[in-house]
Amino acid sequence: MADSLVIVESPAKAKTIGKYLGSKFIVKASMGHIRDLPKSQIGVEVENDFQPKYITIRGKGNVLKELRDARKKVKNVYLAADPDREGEAIAWHLAHYLELDEKDACRVVFNEITKQAVKDAFKNPRPIDMDLVNAQQARRVLDRLVGYKISPLLWKKVKKGLSAGRVQSVAVKLINDRENEINDFVPEEYWSITAHLAKGKSSFEAKFHSVRGEKKELNNEADVKEVLALMDSDPFVVGEVKEKERQRNPSPPFITSSLQQEAARKLNFRASKTMQIAQQLYEGVDLGKEGTVGLITYMRTDSTRISPIAQEEAREFIGGKFGSEYVPETPRVYTKKNASAQDAHEAIRPTSVLRDPESVKAFTSKDQLRLYKLIWERFVSSQMASAVLDTMTVDLTSGPVMFRANGSKLKFPGFMKVYVEGNDDGTAPDEERLLPAMAAGDQVASSDIEPKQHFTQPPPRFTEARLVRALEELGIGRPSTYAPTLETIQKRNYVALEEKKFIPTELGELVIQLMEEFFPEILDVEFTAHMEGDLDHVEEGTQDWVNVIGDFYKSFEVRLNFAEEEMKEIEIKDEPSDEICDKCGSPMVYKMGRFGKFLACSGFPNCRNTKPIIKDTGVRCPKCSEGQIVERRSKKGRIFYGCNLYPGCDYVSWDKPSAKPCPSCGGMMVEKRVKGEIQLNCTVCSHSENVEEAGEAAE
Repeated sequence: MADSLVIVESPAKAKTIGKYLGSKFIVKASMGHIRDLPKSQIGVEVENDFQPKYITIRGKGNVLKELRDARKKVKNVYLAADPDREGEAIAWHLAHYLELDEKDACRVVFNEITKQAVKDAFKNPRPIDMDLVNAQQARRVLDRLVGYKISPLLWKKVKKGLSAGRVQSVAVKLINDRENEINDFVPEEYWSITAHLAKGKSSFEAKFHSVRGEKKELNNEADVKEVLALMDSDPFVVGEVKEKERQRNPSPPFITSSLQQEAARKLNFRASKTMQIAQQLYEGVDLGKEGTVGLITYMRTDSTRISPIAQEEAREFIGGKFGSEYVPETPRVYTKKNASAQDAHEAIRPTSVLRDPESVKAFTSKDQLRLYKLIWERFVSSQMASAVLDTMTVDLTSGPVMFRANGSKLKFPGFMKVYVEGNDDGTAPDEERLLPAMAAGDQVASSDIEPKQHFTQPPPRFTEARLVRALEELGIGRPSTYAPTLETIQKRNYVALEEKKFIPTELGELVIQLMEEFFPEILDVEFTAHMEGDLDHVEEGTQDWVNVIGDFYKSFEVRLNFAEEEMKEIEIKDEPSDEICDKCGSPMVYKMGRFGKFLACSGFPNCRNTKPIIKDTGVRCPKCSEGQIVERRSKKGRIFYGCNLYPGCDYVSWDKPSAKPCPSCGGMMVEKRVKGEIQLNCTVCSHSENVEEAGEAAE
């Protein structure tokens, strides 16, 4: 008969650890938090040391009754929520509800859900860590004060439904500032000259470098013509050849932010999707005869630390799979990338490197397998020997003009045999291109000299991956906050995601302008990063959370009072349109809604007719051949393309259609991003071409 009750957050986690603990344990799920601040009021007693007023979350009645009934049947209760601030807070709330003494050894934590890790954790229960609880309370109270004090002000002065948040406001400001940089950017002309060369059967490229040993800028076409006039028609002559050996080291194992970035680059996952699937892999997957097993360690972490046991297992696996030369002399240890990293958990890694992706393929969904494979390969490669490359720099001359070719040859693949980190544009650097063997004095034939005009480009808009990286580097937020922050700023219609890049909306720009004028410290990156540091100090037990909030609130209250008096009411006026209401004949106007602008009848409230704003792409529907493909937005604000005769025709696509038909079969072409470049791919046959080629053909 069971004598102990174990409470975790989710049924999946309960199922996994229940199999490990046996019949003496009852394992129940709390379904996340059981208490929280009320939604209808601020729920913080500002005059009473910012004490939070918790209430039971609506809908938790049956769960709590089940937990209380189970509590009566056992001697011991163990609280096994996730090993972070949120998990500690959940455990604390459960202890309060079940009338447990938080100083008793009732808290159990484990970084991975495997049989050994779980059993070891239950041998060493501990009291609830109130420093962790207070750190979570401090963040919750701080965010509640900012959100529930500023938001009503924005409702009153601007528009209902607006909100302001500590981390989300900084994220929107970063996107807004980047858009201003792009708009203010003045492109500058420059040119390049590329020599297309061949040595034997090997062809390669060299770039213009200098004239008579002096660097020369190619600012315009006249500069190019001057250089070309100095070149002769003879073959290029090889000058200096530099060869050296270079080592390339593997990337560290994943932390939360790097996992989100790499999953975006390689798997096209949104941050929220990455965390959802990672949670599933952590909580456990049924592996048939082996039972339910957690496949990865805890996925909310900013530490690259790896346990010695996991390192040793990886080294043995690498040696057996690839050979001893792939095992570094000593285990790899990665330093903290961020000085504020807590190092409370390990990096994200497979719970056993012996469970390779192929062995779990039959038991996982497609997306689970893809993410697990990414995590497994990244971890294995992080413990492998460095790659060795033979690099080569060759100077070639044509008269007094010198060109330079860079390349390399992979001498020993090392970690690259398993995994290479992606980048945001998907391109490979020049030095990773192979060059033929050359020596000083060799002659090299030229097939073409290609001058090309370029213009400097503005900084790129933020993708989810770039924004997560920026927030991490600036010390804004923590691993668990990135995904919900990105979701929130889109739901509030402060930003839109177009072609996987964030663009600020008019509403977002307006809110940031008001925040900058009346609450500049909320948007100040250094101030926000410093606040994150204070919250970390609360977790470490070196600062009192009430003092941290009190210090912030002194100046914040002054700002609030000033804004209440000085902020002018802003009327967001409806924009006239050329559309006529098909129900009453009145002109329609553009209004601002939750998901952006839409058309509404100016006769409101007598006429409540509304329409989405539809952009015609000029492409005929390939399915019904009668309708036109138009741009639409999903309920979450994401752009997609569909037939304007819907619901009569249900054709939809996430890919932007092109007005140019396929030259091979006449089918519809759509835009696809491949290795950082936009290609046009036919939806009928296998034909593809890049956009530049398509444009030249059209001309």
